Amino acid sequence: MKVQQLAMELKSTQAALVLSEENRLYLSGFESSNGTLLITRDGSAFLTDSRYFEAASAAVTEAEVLLQDQLYTQVYDLLQKYGCNELLVESSRMTLSDLNTWKKMLPSCSFNVSNRLDTLVDALREVKTEGEVALMQKAQDIAEAALEQVLPLVKPGVSERDIANELDYTMRKLGADGISFDTIVVSGENSSKPHGVPGEKLIEAGDFVTIDYGALYHNYHSDCTRTFAVGQPTEEMVNVYETVRRAQQAGLDFIQPGVAAADLDRTARNVIAEAGYGEYFGHSTGHGVGVEIHEHPFAGPKSEEFLSQGCVVTCEPGIYIPGKFGVRIEDMVLVTDGGHRNFAHLTKDLIVL
Repeated sequence: MKVQQLAMELKSTQAALVLSEENRLYLSGFESSNGTLLITRDGSAFLTDSRYFEAASAAVTEAEVLLQDQLYTQVYDLLQKYGCNELLVESSRMTLSDLNTWKKMLPSCSFNVSNRLDTLVDALREVKTEGEVALMQKAQDIAEAALEQVLPLVKPGVSERDIANELDYTMRKLGADGISFDTIVVSGENSSKPHGVPGEKLIEAGDFVTIDYGALYHNYHSDCTRTFAVGQPTEEMVNVYETVRRAQQAGLDFIQPGVAAADLDRTARNVIAEAGYGEYFGHSTGHGVGVEIHEHPFAGPKSEEFLSQGCVVTCEPGIYIPGKFGVRIEDMVLVTDGGHRNFAHLTKDLIVL
């Protein structure tokens, strides 16, 4: 019903031109590197080339599937068929070059380059259906099972890269279609880099090891971060870890429908600042997750968004002390009418390996 939901928001003379892979996937349910989705009040069409035509014909149910031949002519004919003369485009995703090409090929059409289409699609994507939630829970379950299998490898003498590779392989072996993003495994001084890249560095006794990873399952992502101690941590390490844990719990406790995303960020950030580590928390507290690993809503200091029932958001504060170590703890949660439901079941107690 996603195509129909969007169609009902359009005027009778408007058509939505959806070209981005992510939005085509979300609206049509079909994944492909090639495709054009045209949506109007009176009918919709999915055009794709011969590589995907047969599969799309079987998978796309809310739009007529057409074999792409002369794309611009076909789109023009469809606009004439449905009585549309205004094309809404994905202004935040369409390149200027592509826009100019479409304008050149369809000179009689009016192009709406406001954020109207982006706003409509983002609003639909933000509120997850039960089916979407189930897929994301499955992705999280696979990720957690994989980490449990790989965690014994996290010990002195093993490289960050080897652990990341093993975790990626294990997620796929357990049923993931892929990984949500490039897995982060950083240790010791490297753990002070929030998005550090796993390298040849060998884990050493006394290191913090931060693992930020996720599984992709039927086009939906999971996202989770845990930090572990290898060998006995110092008093400072324990203090930083517990500060992050308290900040994350404060953020989670704050989550419910209607709260401002910026206030979620502030709630977690204040705990870290009050402990004297405010300068070491530089990124936002959270972001939405779905068919993309980063999507609306975004929970940062300058966010103007609000959390709505049915949205999925992460809560992931951290402290990163350059040249020493870093800690991040992240959960992905569903906003419910009574607060939130956590997708993760992994402990947040400091595990010493």
